[in-house]
Amino acid sequence: MKIGLVYDPIFLRHVPGAFHPERPERLTAIRERLEREDLSGLVEYLSPRRARREEILWNHSEAHYERVASTAGKASVQLDPDTATSEDSFEAALHAVGAQFEGLDEIFRENYRVVFCLVRPPGHHAEYDQAMGFCLFNNVALAAHYALRVLKFSRILIVDWDLHHGNGTQHAFYRRREVLYFSLHQFPYYPGTGRMEEVGREEGTGFTVNVPLPAGQGDVEYLAVFREILRPIALQYRPELILVSAGFDPHRNDPLGGMRLSAEGFGAMAEVIQEIAGETAEGRILLTLEGGYDLTGLAESVAEVIKVLSGHKRVEIRGEPSASFREYLRETRQFFSRYWSL
Repeated sequence: MKIGLVYDPIFLRHVPGAFHPERPERLTAIRERLEREDLSGLVEYLSPRRARREEILWNHSEAHYERVASTAGKASVQLDPDTATSEDSFEAALHAVGAQFEGLDEIFRENYRVVFCLVRPPGHHAEYDQAMGFCLFNNVALAAHYALRVLKFSRILIVDWDLHHGNGTQHAFYRRREVLYFSLHQFPYYPGTGRMEEVGREEGTGFTVNVPLPAGQGDVEYLAVFREILRPIALQYRPELILVSAGFDPHRNDPLGGMRLSAEGFGAMAEVIQEIAGETAEGRILLTLEGGYDLTGLAESVAEVIKVLSGHKRVEIRGEPSASFREYLRETRQFFSRYWSL
């Protein structure tokens, strides 16, 4: 099964600074890895479209849109302490959102079951009225809006495996049950959100599932969370579509992280998501790139995910979580059992 891969050179023209970790070379490294023989024929490239202003406003305020738009053509604008733009950042951000829409259309037309949006800038920290954490517009949140509004899906699962909690995505659907947001992330860490007790409000109560993890967790621990918490909750929710905020900064060599995932660990997580999608969503998965700042770790992890989701590899992770982590899992299941059968 071939994977649709949405990409455009516009994403290389977002340059937030000479020494910024979210740099164009991230995509260059992934592209070069995809050209190697072991991935030959596994992906087909697709072109994004440019998202329209009214589409961005599904998830962001007019003031925020105009603030980002005003950076167009300017050499450097600092939007927050971590988030800067260059001349073409606004166009790159619009195409990063449009990549989600193009990918979803391809899935909806059944041209692909799985599409990976290879985009910059990332999105999951972007709030309704604020750019932050390297993010301008919230790509995955806008993908969910598009799936609900245009494609008329009614139950969407967002899985966020980035090192950092996706505060912007959580807040976008915090009071709604049409989107189940699941995140596991290093905690305490940037941006400070993502406590287990953040479960949603009003009719969305229970449809935000945060699994905060201390630094130092690896393949065995992440996979245990996926199998013992994500999978049973997702199978009860029965999503019609799965969106993945695919951040690769939990990799053991990432300079911004404190986790110990291997490239194979990301493949193993993708395998669990594919199993869920096969049971409830006719295999429909849209992934979009978030973080990941060690170029080799990033490229190899993306390669593993593509091998697994295209059916060319199965991953076996050996080992068991420690007794203390098993106790943490037991407590986590007990906490969420007030909303789901665990």
